[in-house]
Formats: sequence, structure tokens, C-alpha cells
Amino acid sequence: MRFPLSLCLLAIVLVTTPAGASPQPLKVVASFSLLGDMIQQVGGEAVTVNTLVGPDQDAHTFDPTPDAVKLIANADIIAISGLGFEPWMNKLIKASGTKAKLLVASAGASPRHMEGEGDIDPHAWQDLRNGALYVRNIYGALSAARPDDAATMKERARVYRDELLALDQETRNAFAVLAPERRKLLTSHDAFGYFAKAYGLQILAPMGISTDAQPSASTLAALTDQIKSEGVKTFYIENMTDPRLTQQLAKDTGARMGGTLYADALSAPDGDAPTYLAMMKSNIKKILEGM
Repeated sequence: MRFPLSLCLLAIVLVTTPAGASPQPLKVVASFSLLGDMIQQVGGEAVTVNTLVGPDQDAHTFDPTPDAVKLIANADIIAISGLGFEPWMNKLIKASGTKAKLLVASAGASPRHMEGEGDIDPHAWQDLRNGALYVRNIYGALSAARPDDAATMKERARVYRDELLALDQETRNAFAVLAPERRKLLTSHDAFGYFAKAYGLQILAPMGISTDAQPSASTLAALTDQIKSEGVKTFYIENMTDPRLTQQLAKDTGARMGGTLYADALSAPDGDAPTYLAMMKSNIKKILEGM
């Protein structure tokens, strides 16, 4: 039987089209919301990002679920911040049996060591220059996994890094004009050490680097005395921590509420900090206003 030429051409199209179709997006599992956003900014349509610890949630106290194991088992790339921020991730990876590549976004960052605690501060993204480093590492991992999209992702990463570095310079200039005695920041837990070092601030925090810690009575008493003696006027709460401790310190010292800061988690999409860049802008604005 002979078929019309039009039907033969249609058959060729039907056979060859799937082979030329665009590949499926890379399946990336990010440990927490900030990192998930940064990966999406660089990867664009080339990635599908699932985040284990979502907006307004606390990665320090995260309890992995069976759904998290399934996501990791099927991932192409697993992304963590590193520096000890996600101590639960190794067990999760082992339980999943995943073959995914591991992306450590903080690779190459200079770690900040906590005075008197013997721990490394994992909150490196609070320094915008480290944020730019994260972008470089993210681009490296994504482009290696999807070389056909490398050029597009390289341009996205360049634009994103330029935005972060421009904000970094603006922030340095803004804090530089403040007198040193005004650059004191009272927050719930010590998540702003990199921010303080980068922009010349002093941090006062009743809790250590983890929200899962509880300060002793003597620590609180000493901090209360320090706040009074150093004249700290403003305090801040964080979006994923219990505000009562900081509020009590404010009551005991006369400091006023300066607003909500975002340390380890983004806000909901309709909040002040739906992206990493928006989060940093929001924090910087509130801290400058408080000082």
C-alpha cells in the first residue's frame, strides 16, 4: 500500500520531535528557603527547585520527613549551605540512597569562629560578598550538570552577582557614616556575625548561633547590664524565633522594637523578604533606621 506524501512527512515529524525536545529541568533539592531562591535565580527554567525548610521555618530544629527522603532520592543535585548549618542532611542523604551530586554553596568562604563557643558560625550568607560567592558556586554546579544551558545561566549569575555586590557597597557606605557607638545590634540569636564583621557592627544576642539553645540566667543578667551600659536603643526579633526572650530584655533595658529581621529563612511571598536580595534589603533598611 502506498501512502500520500503528506502522511509520510507527518510520520517523520512524529518520530523525530521527541528526540529534539528540550530536556527536563534539573531536579534540585535545596536545604532551606534562602538557598532555594538563589538556585532559582541562577537556574531559571533549567531547574526545578524543591526546598526542605520553607519560608518562616527554622532549619536549626528541622525534623526530616519521609517526603524529604523521597525528594532527595529522586534529585539530580542536593544543595546545602554548609559550615555545619544542616547537621541532619548527611543522615537524610544516607537514608535516601540518592545518587545526586552535592552542592556546598559556601565552599571557599572564610568561616567565622564563635568567641567562647568553639563553633563555626554557619550564617555566611549574611555578608553579601559571601552571597556573591554562593552564586558562583551555584552556577558552577548547575552548568556542569546542564552544559547546554550554561551560557544562559552564566548571564543570569552575572546579573545576580552584580546586584548583590552593588548592594554590598551601598551598605558599607551607609554604615560607615554612623558613629561606632551607634552600630550596636540586639537580636534574638547570633545569626548576624558575618553581617556585623562586614559592615562594622557589634552584635548583642541572648542565644548562640542556634535557635535551639537557651541562655542561662547569668548570661541574661550580664547581657542586660551590657545593653544598659552601652546604651543600646533598639532591638529586633527574627521571623522564625520566639520573640519573648528579646522582648523581656527590651522591657528590662528600655530598648524599643525595631522590627522583624530575617536571618535563616525567607518570608512568605507577600512578606518583606520573599527572596534573598529582598531579605538583605529589608534587613539593612530596618537596621539603619534603628541606628
